[in-house]
Parts: sequence; structure tokens; C-alpha cells
Amino acid sequence: MTGYALAAAGAALFSTKAIFIKLAYQDLANGALLLAWRMIFALPVFVIVGVLTLRRRRLAGQAALTAVQVLRAIGTGFIGYYVAAILDFKGLEYISAQMERLVLFTYPIFVMLLGWAFFGQRLTRLGLLGGFITYCGLAVVFGSGLFAGGEGVITGTLLVLGAALSFALYQLLAKRNIQVLGAALFTAISLSTSAVAAILHYMVESGGMDFSAPPRFLMLAAGTAVIATILPSFLMNAGMAKIGPQSVAMISTLSPVVTIALAVWILGEPFTWADALGSALVLAGVGIYTLGDSRAAGRAR
Repeated sequence: MTGYALAAAGAALFSTKAIFIKLAYQDLANGALLLAWRMIFALPVFVIVGVLTLRRRRLAGQAALTAVQVLRAIGTGFIGYYVAAILDFKGLEYISAQMERLVLFTYPIFVMLLGWAFFGQRLTRLGLLGGFITYCGLAVVFGSGLFAGGEGVITGTLLVLGAALSFALYQLLAKRNIQVLGAALFTAISLSTSAVAAILHYMVESGGMDFSAPPRFLMLAAGTAVIATILPSFLMNAGMAKIGPQSVAMISTLSPVVTIALAVWILGEPFTWADALGSALVLAGVGIYTLGDSRAAGRAR
């Protein structure tokens, strides 16, 4: 239950990311710059956490990190927090916050299928049923948004779908790294790596070191760093250490419901009967999956 609570809290905070981004784009629609500032604000925190965690490991007499362990953490973080993030931020230049969150959270189906195909993970009947109902709900809302969308909907959807696939692969690879390094140290290494990559990405794309932006844009970038990156990253990885990537992936499908509510309230995006039906199906699917996963865990014990 602690793992479920941590994952749910992390998902809820992650769901605020699209709101911060869309508000920032009202001032300046530049995904690479916003991601760079997000990581500039977040990087010192992850470096401090990493240093303190390494110090505790040394005082506790734990073995020093090997080059292979560090490189695995770096590679995993690069996939999950840089590749997925840059595709997601770019996609939000074209589609609404609601649609972004729903497309992004097709990633649990990738987690289940990739986990079954390449990582030896088992699919349960209740898990499949929960996933089917959940994605029926996502399909309802996505279909409604696609019908009402504008010219860039396809481009934005493909970009965010790429982000979903990248994040699914990250979820599967992260479990092993967390077991070896611990959630705090793995998060510090993987996010620090991604932060440096995002900053360098903007410098290459812009052809210089001009990071100037409006004050409100910078405040919202700080919000994406603290509320939508730092806190949920540690919560999600701590939850993953307890309940595994498949469970985290399915519980995280609650996040679209939170994003929809915030998008309607803060951004003034429309909320239709299709949105309501889709949200209800998502909640039902997550509930069924969680029940099946809890029963399977109980039998394993």
C-alpha cells in the first residue's frame, strides 16, 4: 500500500507538468528553452542528493559504485528524462494539455507488452482487463479531442507518443538500477545526466548561450522543476522500488484525470461528456488492475 500511495502521489504531481508548460507557452512557445530552464532549476537539487547519498553509502561501508552501474543509470535516465521529455515538450507546442496527458499515458500498454516480450514479466487476466478498460477510456477522450483538434494535432500526437514509448522503456530499465543503487541515488544520477543533456540540447538548437526569457516564463519553469519534476521523480522511483514498473505504470493512468481537471479549471479547456466517460473508464480500469496486482502480490508472499 505504501508503494501504491507513493506512485499515486508522484503521478498526481507529474500531472501538473502540462499545465505549467501550457501557461509558459502563453509567453514564449519554446519547448527546448523551457526544458533547459526546468533542468537548470532542478540540477542543483539532484547533485546535492547524489553527493549526500554517496556520503551515506561510504560511511555505511557499502561498496563503491562501479563504472558499469553508473553508465547504466546514465543511459536509463537519458532515455526516460531527456528523450521522453524533449519529445513531450515539443508535442505540447501543438496539442492541448488534456490530449498530451492522455497520449503520454498510453505508455503503460508499452510497459506491459515490452515487459512481457523482452523482460520475462507475466501478464494477468485482471491486468489485461484493467488495461483494456483504461485504454477504452483514453480512446474515448482522445477521439473527441482529435475530432475537434487543429492542424498540428497529428504532429503533436506523434511526438508525445514517442515520449510515451521512451518512458515505458525507462520504467522497465529503471527497476534493475533502483534495486542496485537505491531510489535516491539512481534518481540523482539519471536526472543530473538528463539535465545536462537538455541544457546542451538547447545550446545546440539555438546556436548559442542565450537563455533569456520573460520573468513569468522563468517562474513557471521553476514550477515544472520543483512540483512537476523533483518531488514526483523521487516519489515514483520509491514507489517503483516497492511495487514494480507495471503497477506504477497502471496506477499512473490516474494522472490524466488530474490533468483534465486542472486544464479545465486553470487553462479553460473544454470538458465534454466524452471526457467524463473516458475519465470514469480510466478510474475503473486502474481499480481493476490494482485489485489484481494486490492479489498476485499476496499469493507471492
